[in-house]
Amino acid sequence: MNTMNIEQNTKNIAIIGSGLVGSLLAIYLKRLGHSVTVFDRRPDIRNIEFSGRSINLAMSNRGWLALREVGIEEEIKKIAIPLDKRAMHIIGKPQYYQYYGKSGEAIWSISRGVLNRRMIDLAEKSGATFRFEEKVWDIDLPKAKIYTGESEKGHWEEYQFDMVFGCDGAFSRVRHKMQRRSRFDYSQDFIDVGYKELTIPANEDGTHKLDKNSFHIWPRGKFMLIAMPNLDGSFTCTLFMPFEGEVSFENITSKEAAKHFFNTYFPNVMQVIEDLLEDFFKNPTSAMVTMKCYPWTYWDKVALVGDSAHAVVPFYGQGMNAGFEDIFKLNEIIKKNKDDWEAIFKEYQQTRKPNADAIAELSYRNFIEMSSKTADPIFLLQKKIEKHFAAKYPDKWIPAYSRVTFSARPYSEALAIGDAQEKIMQEVMKMPNIAEEWDSRVVEEKILSLL
Repeated sequence: MNTMNIEQNTKNIAIIGSGLVGSLLAIYLKRLGHSVTVFDRRPDIRNIEFSGRSINLAMSNRGWLALREVGIEEEIKKIAIPLDKRAMHIIGKPQYYQYYGKSGEAIWSISRGVLNRRMIDLAEKSGATFRFEEKVWDIDLPKAKIYTGESEKGHWEEYQFDMVFGCDGAFSRVRHKMQRRSRFDYSQDFIDVGYKELTIPANEDGTHKLDKNSFHIWPRGKFMLIAMPNLDGSFTCTLFMPFEGEVSFENITSKEAAKHFFNTYFPNVMQVIEDLLEDFFKNPTSAMVTMKCYPWTYWDKVALVGDSAHAVVPFYGQGMNAGFEDIFKLNEIIKKNKDDWEAIFKEYQQTRKPNADAIAELSYRNFIEMSSKTADPIFLLQKKIEKHFAAKYPDKWIPAYSRVTFSARPYSEALAIGDAQEKIMQEVMKMPNIAEEWDSRVVEEKILSLL
């Protein structure tokens, strides 16, 4: 893999945050010949039990592309399970499947904890140094100095670097320091829906209780349950539900109430209710935020990557994929600009920001779609017409979901084309007798004329 070694002066680089983005960035920067130290305030994840706050990840094309570039795709595929369809669980209807894309297209379910452990191993193997349980309290942006210590009031260690990358998530310490600069734009927006992680255990013999190669969804309007498979036969489930209101987390306070809730809305997960109830009261209810900011860089000294620059709600399964794509694109820009880090950072933020905004918007919309529309007959008819047309004219119509998930074209393009397609479909859905004539030549002609 020497293709990546380009003419660059070796820099002494700090990465703040040993999560997925931080550890992948460490691998890339080591490949470019730099000296890399990763700081994290948490203990080494490889030595601890998981805490029930890690929605399973859906790795798609963008993520795999970034892993392939540094030769670790095959290694990571060993810990992932391909999902080629959604399994829809609607009350009063038999379970049915919606295939994602063309045959062979799939998203891959990976446990966040398992992936993070593997990524840290690979980053260490490539020569990065990790410093766990070392919290960064302050950063001198112009000098790329960081200060770490036991507590805010105690003694601080000072480290001098050439460059600092903030990969420390939605509530980034690095960004917090940048926010105090003049003309730094920042917004955060919480949705009034929280999530809680639950587990469906494996069968006695270690097999999966539900179809293993599906992304399971129980859409229920304002709330929903999803489940993704793990290698050990279990499923990691996530319950998304309003914090307050009629059916909400605040209203389920007793085991009886929880039992009634699952009985009513999720009858086919009832055989594992004891485990679900235990998880329900043991695991935290977590909030979800869309976080936007700009600029993402400071001179040629500091840059934000991943969630610290653009946290999104998880409903498109693109948070990690977008962070990995940041790194993949940054690497391309480095190759082009060699040693000019000011030019590198400038191009990085200018090209990535519109795409980060686009995936934030798409993710928020997908939340609305997954919870309320996936069970709506008109919406389903529209999707059926789109799918029928796309199969016949694959060069004229690629659904937005496929553009986001199964391609590496810009997110901003997927959003713009998706909006244009939606306009066309609004016209089509107004046609008389559309429910009877959805697959007729007339409908096809109408779409072609609008295109």
